[in-house]
Amino acid sequence: MVNATLSEIAQIWERVLDRLSQKINDRHIFDSFFADSYIHTIQNDEIVVVVNSGLAVNLLNTRYLDMVSQTVLDVTQSNFKLKFVQKSELEKIPVNKPQKSSFFANSFVNRKFTFDNFVVGTSNREAYQAALLIASNPGKLFNYNPLFIYSQSGLGKTHLLHAIGNYIKENASALNVLYITTDDFVDEFIKYVSGEKDKDNMKDFFKNVDVLMVDDIQFLAEKTKTEEMFFYIFNNLVNDGKQIILTSDRHPSEIRGIESRLVSRFNSGLTMNILVPDLSTRVAILKNKIQANGLDITYFEEDVLDFFAERFSNNVRELEGALNRLLFYVINIKQTKHITMELAMESVQPLMGSSSPTSSLTETRIINTVADYYNLTSNQITGRIRTNQIAMARHIAMYLIRTLLDMPFLKIGSLFGGKDHSTVMNAVSKVEKSLKVDSAIATAVQQLNQRLKKIA
Repeated sequence: MVNATLSEIAQIWERVLDRLSQKINDRHIFDSFFADSYIHTIQNDEIVVVVNSGLAVNLLNTRYLDMVSQTVLDVTQSNFKLKFVQKSELEKIPVNKPQKSSFFANSFVNRKFTFDNFVVGTSNREAYQAALLIASNPGKLFNYNPLFIYSQSGLGKTHLLHAIGNYIKENASALNVLYITTDDFVDEFIKYVSGEKDKDNMKDFFKNVDVLMVDDIQFLAEKTKTEEMFFYIFNNLVNDGKQIILTSDRHPSEIRGIESRLVSRFNSGLTMNILVPDLSTRVAILKNKIQANGLDITYFEEDVLDFFAERFSNNVRELEGALNRLLFYVINIKQTKHITMELAMESVQPLMGSSSPTSSLTETRIINTVADYYNLTSNQITGRIRTNQIAMARHIAMYLIRTLLDMPFLKIGSLFGGKDHSTVMNAVSKVEKSLKVDSAIATAVQQLNQRLKKIA
């Protein structure tokens, strides 16, 4: 027990407090004098417990000493002497502090990434819930160790890692949390085996880690000696009840160049996938980012957010990058608070690689051109008449506006009598499918494109 780790010490006192809460009938007494106490050290046969006041020291040393001592005996099966102290007295107690290791000196948990500012949607809800569960019970859920989160780049894996770290630091501060990238681990291992860090033992260093979070574990591939060291550390931590969280850009079974015994370990816990966020989640991410920058969401026309969410949909990083460009543009170049669709498209034009926003091709000209092609009026195209010919012409007009102007579905819907974005999406999809099987529609779209190119 003298060599108990920080996590073991925290778990001991957590069990003691749990039993005490059942024995002490007066809830106010427990909450006032016991609830926020914790073990400072266990040395030889003495446990030093920190409490919140001198009154608490006196009360626990007199009225509750026998009860607490018996409870500690029940939990540890050892007779410890108990010493209750206030925080102000800690500096008077000699403690043998271990020397600081030189490994991973620059690693840290980024405080800006938390569960509170992680936008949850259908694409990431399970991964978020798993991360929160592990953060609340680090090392206690054996079947969920390791937690392995995988996805394409830029979808929030690293955010969740740091959120787990921040949650544990706030709610279980006695635990030693280490966040590193796989490149960090490889670099430290190379320095270790080359003799640059011969005064420290890498295996011993990890014995003091309670929660290990490793980002981009796929980069461990084809590094045989480094894999051996990681395998050793992985097994020791899991066997000691420590928590491991890993991320990768692919499922463990799809990582090539990593030993099968490591892949087997990765698969033995809880594996979660994060998908590309849907439209509503992307809009929510944008709103969250705007508010985080201290801006009023009413400054933005509604179509602007829909446009960004539809146009920059590959990953969250791309989406946030586009929004950052817009914010820079309106703060430093245009210097305006009212952000219109025209201004938004102008700001991200270099990212889109499409036609110039100053082009003479507009949605009105596309609608008029389609109407002329089918001998209809523009009002018939944008109205509510649903004859087969008019409906197909309307769908083609929507398709051309979407493909040529890259206009948001919601904005297109407003041009056609206020149709919602799902109706427009279905219309565009229907034309895309028809182009592959219906030669008449394919010819019409080709000819319309030729006419519109002359206008542009």
